Amino acid sequence: MEHLRHLRAVLDVLHAHRLHLKRPKCAFATSAVHYLGHVITGEGVAMDTAKVAAVQSWPHPRTARGLRGFLGLAGYYRWFIKDYGIIAVPLTQLLRKDAFQWSDAAETAFSTLKAALTAALVLHLPDFTATFVVDYDASGSGFGAMLYQDGAPIAFFSRPVRRTPPQSGGV
Repeated sequence: MEHLRHLRAVLDVLHAHRLHLKRPKCAFATSAVHYLGHVITGEGVAMDTAKVAAVQSWPHPRTARGLRGFLGLAGYYRWFIKDYGIIAVPLTQLLRKDAFQWSDAAETAFSTLKAALTAALVLHLPDFTATFVVDYDASGSGFGAMLYQDGAPIAFFSRPVRRTPPQSGGV
């Protein structure tokens, strides 16, 4: 009932300011909303199954351009995948100039990302009145963090460690 009062208040304000809604773009009394490749429910935010299916059916990239397309789509959901940045390192290294040479490491990373996308968790919506917890980890290859509340994940973050080449030459 409270939801209907909120809806009425919004519609009244829109009407008072002579603003209109497009009926095909409205959804009322639904348990899920599809928005920008995500599905938002009362339980949290999940990936759109159509987008996940597109990643799952993605063929092995034969060129850097094809790999960029895959990483673009998979990277859109990086917040759902623990250690995404670290897993993707062998693939991102192939994007360097004249470096595209498919390897076992690239194959493993490609398969791991595809599997991680299908098994990704539902990210819970944050409660700004509750305590947030950040869990982090670092290694020689990268670092990652998980933001969560009450044991439920809200977001993942990861980055590979950027190695600087040794300096050569004099002073």
